[in-house]
Amino acid sequence: MESKPYLREVQLLSNEIPSRDEYPFNIPAIKGLSSLQFHPDVTFVVGENGSGKSTLIEAIALGLGFGLEGGPKSIQANTHNNASRLFEYLKLIRSYKLPKEYYFLRAESFYNVATYMEELNDPDYLKSYGGPLHSKSHGEAFLAVLTQKLRGSGLYIFDEPEAALSPSRQMTALVAIDQLVQKRSQLIIATHSPILLSYPNAVIYHLNENGITKMSYEDTPQYQITKGFLDDYKRMLDILLDRSN
Repeated sequence: MESKPYLREVQLLSNEIPSRDEYPFNIPAIKGLSSLQFHPDVTFVVGENGSGKSTLIEAIALGLGFGLEGGPKSIQANTHNNASRLFEYLKLIRSYKLPKEYYFLRAESFYNVATYMEELNDPDYLKSYGGPLHSKSHGEAFLAVLTQKLRGSGLYIFDEPEAALSPSRQMTALVAIDQLVQKRSQLIIATHSPILLSYPNAVIYHLNENGITKMSYEDTPQYQITKGFLDDYKRMLDILLDRSN
């Protein structure tokens, strides 16, 4: 049996849910969840704002023992304790072999995690990021996690890692993801980025009002909308800005 994926599957304990009319169980994609199987290398979770992808990613991370705001497991920064209860009703199916390291990169709260780490005042620890994160731009700090902090043989959960990255830096992140995969890592990533989504052979789950669907890269809204706009952006602008007359 292969050691990867470290996290093989997540199952929703449907019979234990108190009510499907309460958040987050009333989110259509969560309501329709039975189980998800993860790719040994990269699994993407995509969907519109409010579709439940960050809620699902958060629940997986909390189920693995991460702090709400992210970072390695050793950091339990919870500035606002607003987690949903979904993680309490997930069963995580793991490999017989544990990863050597874990990391949860959550874009919306990464600033708080960086502050927490600097307040620890541990120079050796900050050195693993290439120095204090607040001395870097937001995007440089994100890339420092991918290219310096993470060493491989790890299980990494990313929630919108592209948030602070320019298109060219998203390509840099794509290369960093591949390097981590080559070092026997597994990544589960919620993203809006058509650049990151292009990673070869990844599994992509699309969340919407009809539930959760596995789809190819070219079928994702992220690819189709971006391609449609760039292929004929002038006509798209006329439509969007109502300048067709």
